[in-house]
Amino acid sequence: MTEKPRLSARIATIAESATLKVDAKAKALQAEGRPVISYAAGEPDFATPEYIVEAALAATHDPKNYRYTPAAGLPELREAIAAKTLRDSGLEVSPGRVVVTNGGKQAVYQAFQTLLDPGDEVLVPTPYWTTYPEVIKLAGGRQVDVFAGADQGYLVTVDQLEAARTDRTKVLLFVSPSNPTGAVYPADEVRAIGQWALEHGIWVVSDEIYQNLTYAEEPDGVPPRALSIVEAVPELANQTILVNGVAKTYAMTGWRLGWMVGPADIIKGAANLQSHLSSNVANISQRAAIAALTGPQDAVEEMRRAFDRRRRTIVAELSKIEGMTVPVPQGAFYVYPDVSGLLGREWGGVTPTTSLELADLILEQAEVAAVPGEAFGPSGYLRLSYALGDAPLLEGVQRLQRLFA
Repeated sequence: MTEKPRLSARIATIAESATLKVDAKAKALQAEGRPVISYAAGEPDFATPEYIVEAALAATHDPKNYRYTPAAGLPELREAIAAKTLRDSGLEVSPGRVVVTNGGKQAVYQAFQTLLDPGDEVLVPTPYWTTYPEVIKLAGGRQVDVFAGADQGYLVTVDQLEAARTDRTKVLLFVSPSNPTGAVYPADEVRAIGQWALEHGIWVVSDEIYQNLTYAEEPDGVPPRALSIVEAVPELANQTILVNGVAKTYAMTGWRLGWMVGPADIIKGAANLQSHLSSNVANISQRAAIAALTGPQDAVEEMRRAFDRRRRTIVAELSKIEGMTVPVPQGAFYVYPDVSGLLGREWGGVTPTTSLELADLILEQAEVAAVPGEAFGPSGYLRLSYALGDAPLLEGVQRLQRLFA
């Protein structure tokens, strides 16, 4: 008798998160006593602001938080998210058009599960975050990469999107600021892309998790605003899902609190899915998120300024390495250098030909962990997060400078 596969074909095709894999390897080496500096994880090194923690502590003593609550989220939190969406995305929505999720990842997963049927195509600007391909695949969709390299500032154009569009195109994934590149689309380009999607009846899944982390170049010092695609083209709101969360802005990655905002019928479908998938998000995290969104924002600005300082440092220092091309990120907390100039050359007795091999080389010889470009699309790039302390950030780059001298 033929033995049946132990895993379903659907699950067997899922790849492990490359960023988490590299981060886990770095932590394992650190546990062995090696002084590895890791730029792998997209996680702020700051503590969650105290007023948020205090709200969570108070919530643990309130018996109403010990029970099931609505699957789509606490009414008070959905109201706070609706207010934030108006404030930062320029879209007025009722709380009924919000679903609170276990982190932004679940919101991304539910967005594609709600929209896609087998064979539907999703246009994915590339480089892309590692989770997007897996959730598109799980929903039965077909990913269509639209690549923009360092020469374009990692920003795709309407002409590129139009060239990739077919009769099966249903969704455009739009991410600004971007993970992994830190690119932020200028307002006129956001508007042009939004108008194109509206004209062709294409849904947009807009991941806005980094929208409050943008930076400016001198001399004006005014950070560019990450214009939401639904504010740029208000008519697009009826075919757009916004994905967001508290993880990056408030240093709350471990609290697992995200959300999705969209048209009423889509949100109803997503809420139905969540009612069977996970039910409500932990009430303590929801209470903490209410405090985060409605409380003072001073700590958020302090963290943003620290990220900006680190951004300037890592770009300046990496740019000293011959063979690296380092576009200046305008948002998030990543830098994404083109390292093709380092490939095919001998370094410490090793000649890497791909960014995967290069990442292995620098981990072994410089004890620096970075995520190779293969995790986000084509080879030839590295992602380095600057969401770590100032001292290790500088030390890690100096190790790279010595290795590639």
